[in-house]
This record gives sequence, C-alpha cells and structure tokens, in this order.
Amino acid sequence: MSFPKDFLWGGAIAANQYEGAWLEDGKQPNVTDIVVGIMSRQPGLKWNEETKKYEMCLDPNKVYLSHDAVDGYHRYREDLKLMKGMGFNSFRTSIAWGRIYPNGDEEEPNEAGIRFYEDMFRCMRELDMEPVITLSHYETPLHLITEYGGWSDPKLIGFWKRYVTTVFTRFKGLVKYWLTFNEVNNMFRIPLVAAGVMTVKDPKDPSDPIGSTTNQDIWDAYHNILVANAETVRLGHEIDPENQVGCMLTSSNVATYPYSCDPRNVMGALETQRMSNFYFGDPFCLGIIPTYLNKVWKEQGVTVTFTDEERKLIKDYTVDFFSFSYYRSGTYDYDFAISGDTGGLTGRTNPYLKDKAPQPWGWPVDPEGIRYTLNVLYDRYHLPLMIVENGVGLDEDLDENGEIHDTFREHYIDEHIRNVHKALEDGVDCRGYLYWGPIDVVSAGTGEMKKRYGFVYVDRFNDGHGTLERKLKDSYKHYKEIIESNGEILL
Repeated sequence: MSFPKDFLWGGAIAANQYEGAWLEDGKQPNVTDIVVGIMSRQPGLKWNEETKKYEMCLDPNKVYLSHDAVDGYHRYREDLKLMKGMGFNSFRTSIAWGRIYPNGDEEEPNEAGIRFYEDMFRCMRELDMEPVITLSHYETPLHLITEYGGWSDPKLIGFWKRYVTTVFTRFKGLVKYWLTFNEVNNMFRIPLVAAGVMTVKDPKDPSDPIGSTTNQDIWDAYHNILVANAETVRLGHEIDPENQVGCMLTSSNVATYPYSCDPRNVMGALETQRMSNFYFGDPFCLGIIPTYLNKVWKEQGVTVTFTDEERKLIKDYTVDFFSFSYYRSGTYDYDFAISGDTGGLTGRTNPYLKDKAPQPWGWPVDPEGIRYTLNVLYDRYHLPLMIVENGVGLDEDLDENGEIHDTFREHYIDEHIRNVHKALEDGVDCRGYLYWGPIDVVSAGTGEMKKRYGFVYVDRFNDGHGTLERKLKDSYKHYKEIIESNGEILL
C-alpha cells in the first residue's frame, strides 16, 4: 500500500528565486532580474530611440528582492543539509543560463558559473540526493531579449544548443534528470518571462514592452522552442546515454472543469486544456504539432511553418518523462471571463470545493485535481510522470516563542499526497513528488517574501531587511515523517 521503493521524495526551487548574487562571479542580468514579480507589466526597461533597443532601467523606488533573494549562492551547502534532514532523496533547482553564458551569445562559458554548479551538484550527491535540474526556469539572459527579441529569433536555437552542450558535458555523471523549459506554456500570459520574447522593433508603446509583443512574435517563439526542445533531447542522449530529459509544464490548467454540463462549457473546458497545456505537451511527448493550431493561427492572422526536417526532429526526439506543477483546479463557463496567475487559470468559483488557503491569496484547494491531472496526462502520453511543484503559499511569521505552527500546510500536503497515491493505484506511473518550495524563497508571481511556501523559514521581508536566519517550521518534521514512512502514515 506504500509508495514505490524508489519513489523520489524532495523539494523544488529556482535559481532566480533562491540564489541572489545577481551580478556576482561574471553573471549578467536575466529577465527575472528586471521585474518585481513575473506577473508585473512594468519591467525595468527603457527604450533607447538612438539604438532602437531596450536598456535595463531599474526603478529606484522598487525593491528587487530577487537580486539578493535568500542568499542561496553562498548558503546552499547548509540549506541542502537541512533538506537532507527531512530525508530528501532528490532536489530540484535550475541553472541560471547567465551564470554559464552571461549574455547568452558568447563563444566560451564562464568558468566561475561552471564551478558553482559543479560544487552544488556534488554536494547533492554527497548527501545522496538525486539532482533534478531545470535548464531554463524563467532565466533567459536579458541581452538575448534586448538584442535579438528573445526566442522569436531562430538564432537563439544555436545559442541554446551551445549552452546545453556545455552543461551536459561538464556535469556528465553528476546529473541524470534534466528539465528543459519551466512552465513555458505560460507564454501567452507572460511572454517576456515565460518565453523570453519581446517585440523590440519600433514598439507602439515603449513604456509597455510586454503589451507590444505581437502574436507573430509569440508563435515564432513557440516554433523555435519546439525545435530547441527536440535538440536538447538529442544532445542529452548523445552526450550521456544515461540522461533522462523531460519537459516541465504548468498543468493546474489540465484540471479545468466544465462549470456545468452545458455542451458549450464541456467544449470550452477541452479547448482550455488544449491551449493551456497540450499545444506544448503533444509536440514534446508525442512529436505531433496539433492540427487544431491551424485554426488558431488563421484566427490570429499569423504564419507558422515547420520544415520537413524540423518536423522529423520533433518527431524523433521526444522527451523521456513529463514533469509538471499543480496548485489548484479551475472552472470554465462560456459566459464568464477566465483569468489566471502563477497558480493556474480561474473561472467561476467551484461550489463543490469547500477548502481554501487562508487569505490574502485564498487559492481553492482541490487535492483530487492532482489525481485527475495525473490520470489525464498518463492516459494521453503514457510516459513516466513527475510532480515537481505542488505547495501552498502562506502569510506567516514567527510567534512569541520563535516558532511557526503551519498546520494548514501539513493538511495541504497530506491530502495531495494521498491523491497521488490514489493515482498510483489507478495505474499511473508517477516517479516522484517534489514540493514547492521547501525553503522560503522570493515568490515568482508576486515578487515578495511575504508569500511563504517553505518548511524552512527565512528571516527576510518585503522591504529587503532581515537576518537571513533559517528556522524550522512544524511542517519540516511532518514532511520528514511522511518520507521516513515512504508515505505509509497517510494511507
């Protein structure tokens, strides 16, 4: 009745939310260094009319917490020991592309960046934790966006191949599990951050570069990323046959339920699943570019053309496994505007979900949604699945005794892990559960420290002050007990 013996128990973070040291040891800015939360529509950029390019221009009145984050660049060894204290046998983080190739288009890598990640991965290995490493987690070098327009330019495929060839070669034997593009299916809601794409030629409104991004630019980025993903799989297997290369999509949107049995809602929910998940999942996993996109491209007035060679590449080099994030479900109602944030899409309030996370975020809690998502993805792709993000952000601080009693977080993970086990009983091949994020980091969506996910508390606050001291929350011991029992205490 327990989980498989080799099940991966762990946690997940991202370089841009954890490391800090944003300009240290040769690193240059990436896209997340110039935004306060990835949902922000006011990135720190200004248009230079003479050069016809954007330049970094940070707002002195804003606090860019990610620049220092929680100082993981200097504290990762002690933090990894805390993770091992919970019994982790796996740990997910990302490589900041700009630490390896600071501007993204150099001929030679930055050796300081290589040494940093090599030591981090060796530390994981010393602690018997399997590294699960994301190649691009909202961290496109800023130079590639301001100089080329990001992934809308096919030149980025070549720069990317140089980058992944370098890390596959230099970290051979240290890393087995690789994820390509983190939640890249967010590209239509946050194209600048999710897909590193921005229109840089004669924008209509220089103050709002995200709004000036065209549909054609975004679909060009889609085209180039599909090719780059296939090249990553090819290179990964060629350089080290032991490599397992997976995709990573935000899949909360798979659990988009028809608000009612009105056929318009049923069809609308299907179309939402397609355009929020499957339009990337199908090429990545099946090597198929969905035919329904022809209608979408026609309606949007764009032209997207794949050569025969590119189609063969995409077909021949599909991913080895499917990893995903799941936070909450949503609903689709044809006469209600659907919206979304980093947790997923939302529609009308689901009257059958009585459980909600505390305010100020108050996301609905739907543990059965993770079981539903696992079943849908496995039925569609028949690939091993890995949950690499699932968690709850809470507004919390130390009490008068210097403690945090985060019972809601314990409840959240208990119910979700129980439903992961039910999916295993359904016959789903799920290989791991990596909680987001086991130590407090800067929130991606809101760009703040107030929204805390961790089992480990970090003394840092929205205005930038704090000692960075680490303290264990009650949930630290609770998750440790789950892992020690291989999940049996929940069953």
